[in-house]
Amino acid sequence: MTGPYPPHYGAGPAGPQDYPGSYGQQPYGQQFTAAYPGTLPPPVPYPPRRRRWIAIAVAIIAVLAVAGVITAVALTRGEADSSGNGALTEASARTAIQNYLDALTNGDAETVARHSLCGLFDAVKERRSDLALASLSSDAFRKQYSSAQVTSVDKMVLSSPTQAQVLFTMKVTPQSRSSRTQPADADEQAIAQLVSVDNDVLVCSYLPRTAGQY
Repeated sequence: MTGPYPPHYGAGPAGPQDYPGSYGQQPYGQQFTAAYPGTLPPPVPYPPRRRRWIAIAVAIIAVLAVAGVITAVALTRGEADSSGNGALTEASARTAIQNYLDALTNGDAETVARHSLCGLFDAVKERRSDLALASLSSDAFRKQYSSAQVTSVDKMVLSSPTQAQVLFTMKVTPQSRSSRTQPADADEQAIAQLVSVDNDVLVCSYLPRTAGQY
């Protein structure tokens, strides 16, 4: 029965109790912030990323390497094709000129005519006039020289891979006009017009710099 006396809560402390380790209730909407002793350190700068530039550089080097290989292969094939197609070189020009000079020295009219016709010799049906002209050229050469040897190719001007004008030097032995005198060898220059036909280099014309044309 209620009366003027306060209610009895029983043994122990009266009213709500706080327990060790418990915290007061945080107001709603307020975030918990951890305390940091002192001022926060400045942000640490990170080095720039270089992986992308390294990848680009490697790609460029690879492209250049591939281009170099392709160029080398193309040049090698071009040289091989030129050699296979009878392109003129200083070596082949020198050999052809010496062959022509030997034919003039030895009176080989057919070889001289084959050179002079520039690849048409086998297709010509009537060759008597060509052989006669070749004999005259050989006679005129032998009256002037007893021998001739190509010593150097001084200049070679290509009008195409198979045509060229060649300035060369030859060591000649003049024809002796007397049995008492021994002619001295001399170096003379001459110009030859060359053409390569069917892998055969021919001297179409020969012009000494100190004499007439043969």
